[in-house]
Amino acid sequence: MSRAPEDSEYMVEEPRGWRGLSRLQREMIYLGAELLCGVLVVPLLIWVVGNRILGGYVHGSSQHAGAAALLGDFFTGLGNGSSVFWLVALGPAILVTVVRALVYLLRSGSVRQDDIPY
Repeated sequence: MSRAPEDSEYMVEEPRGWRGLSRLQREMIYLGAELLCGVLVVPLLIWVVGNRILGGYVHGSSQHAGAAALLGDFFTGLGNGSSVFWLVALGPAILVTVVRALVYLLRSGSVRQDDIPY
């Protein structure tokens, strides 16, 4: 005679991958990627474009300083609290947030007073 399995004997498989993450976890991953782009990718792109258009990056007495010198100066500017450097670092996050907000507004059709979260 077989017995019926109890509730504790059923195995529930946890969702894996991207769908297994909560919305907060996904948003934190987005924010981390945006900040990483703002701190590493954007300054390096600025260096590449500036190097091609304006010439080599001058750092102190070195007439041909490389990307590492620019990143060092960039991190120094962030550490000093310069608003220009922080705008570059936060630029991708700000841009993505504005685009996502516009897409949300366009998809919702119209903005009603009770839809505004603030």
